[in-house]
Amino acid sequence: MTTLPTTQDKSVPDATDYKGSPAERSRTGGWAAAAMILGGEVMERLTTLGIAVNLVTYLTGTMHLGNAASANVVTNFLGTSFMLCLLGGFLADTFLGRYLTIAIFATVQATGVTILTMSTIIKSLHPPKCTLESVQPCEQASNMQLMVLYLALYITALGTGGVKSSVSGFGSDQFDESNKGEKKQMIKFFNWFYFFVSIGSLAATTILVYIQDNQGRAWGYGICACAIVFALCVFLSGTSKYRFKTLVGSPMTQFAEVFVAAWRNRHLKLPSDSSLFFNEEHMIMKQRLPHSKEFRFLDKAAIKESGRITEKKWYLTTLTDVEEVKLVIRMLPIWATTIMFWTVHAQMTTFSVSQATTMDRHIGKSFQIPAASMTVILIGTILLTVPFYDRFIVPVTKRVLKNPQGLSPLQRVGVGLVFSVLSMVVAATIEIKRLRFAQSHGLVNNPEAKIPMSVFWLAPQFFFVGVGEAFMYMGQLDFFLRECPKGMKTISTGLFLSTLSLGFFFSSILVTIVNKLTGHGKPWLADNLNQGKLHDFYWLLAILSAINVIIYFVCAKWYVYKEKRLAEEGIELEEQPDATFHA
Repeated sequence: MTTLPTTQDKSVPDATDYKGSPAERSRTGGWAAAAMILGGEVMERLTTLGIAVNLVTYLTGTMHLGNAASANVVTNFLGTSFMLCLLGGFLADTFLGRYLTIAIFATVQATGVTILTMSTIIKSLHPPKCTLESVQPCEQASNMQLMVLYLALYITALGTGGVKSSVSGFGSDQFDESNKGEKKQMIKFFNWFYFFVSIGSLAATTILVYIQDNQGRAWGYGICACAIVFALCVFLSGTSKYRFKTLVGSPMTQFAEVFVAAWRNRHLKLPSDSSLFFNEEHMIMKQRLPHSKEFRFLDKAAIKESGRITEKKWYLTTLTDVEEVKLVIRMLPIWATTIMFWTVHAQMTTFSVSQATTMDRHIGKSFQIPAASMTVILIGTILLTVPFYDRFIVPVTKRVLKNPQGLSPLQRVGVGLVFSVLSMVVAATIEIKRLRFAQSHGLVNNPEAKIPMSVFWLAPQFFFVGVGEAFMYMGQLDFFLRECPKGMKTISTGLFLSTLSLGFFFSSILVTIVNKLTGHGKPWLADNLNQGKLHDFYWLLAILSAINVIIYFVCAKWYVYKEKRLAEEGIELEEQPDATFHA
């Protein structure tokens, strides 16, 4: 006897189509929908990186800003883009949903890139071109010209943050995790997602950068604007094929409720028995966590005051909610000590590119690679390190450390931080060599002349940062995904992206402080790098990174994995997402 498919088999749980009806499995979602989302991510990556990686040369060469000021513009732009992912995630989880968030913010991003393109076309929006024959110093961009540039960049950053916060999550929504076949497809989707991100990155640092340098910024940024508009049209055309998940609210609200309730109940006495705390036995999408003794003040949020009849929001939360907040708080020392890596990483799109502009970039006699294309070495190193780690390092560490996963998440992060120290030591050493070349050839006072030293001397610092990023990226994602409470995808992704953001912002602060303290004598970050002491700035970053590594190892030794905590209490750990989930 043939069993007829039930309504539940035909439809996807917790998902609707664009009309609000239950999403039919055969007509919605799957690869047909995911492909349109992947295409949009390629264009977003192409645009964001295409602007950021070559922005420092535009600011110094066209807008005539100094090296330090240009570096800060780049790092502030990138830092804002990643920080606004938190806003985009909050809006998507609480009000708009991921589909509307992507549609709205992609439009915002296209608007920003269009303004940026127009600013390169309209002559009054940038200073006159500076030539070797110019007697007067190059005219720096006026406040009005800079205001238009910053408006374009930060509108673009706003759009980027909104799109980036939701695109991977909306892609995963097209596959049903409760269905074994679709769950396997979802894992494949994230592998393809990472592949397409890499394709967009490579296209940005090669083809797009070459067009910007040889055909003009108007062509380069114009291609970015057209790409985003095209991606938006493709994305919207797939509306009838998408699956839409019900809004569940932002986890940030839970954090606020716990802290507010704990403060309001601060006068109450903590019970001696944890069973007396308020909790709900049948909590949807919640995993029971053992009561912990740290941060006892927050326990007061779960005390039900005698005489209170109802469980009033913002006055009382469950013990499970409290323990989830504690879980995230315990992760903060690890989170804080990973920020320094991205401060080092920021130098690859700022001062390392500035170094490349002063060096011989010819391959053969006729072809000259763009300075910003040196970032290809970093991206290529990442793509090679990931399979090398899986194929060679994991088998060895399995035997030596008796760990079925190879290196643990915290060990991978530690490796990444060590490589960040090595990268700055190498960068400082190579910069000393570059300065000696400039001095020996009498080019110290000529910032426009190219030092007869191959730009590929800079390859090691890009290589070390690339290896470090591969370990850091994998380690951070694995750590945040596994250790965050179940159902808090937004928090895990937000914690990761905020380290990037704060790393770029810290780079801006550091550059400002160093430039102010050393600007009166021989500046470390001179507009003419041949007259500066950039190597001292790199040594400073190496020292700060080394101190950070020591602090990290202390924090990592103190940290206890959630799996171990639950095992000690006899609680079975529920299935966690694979580390590739957000790669």
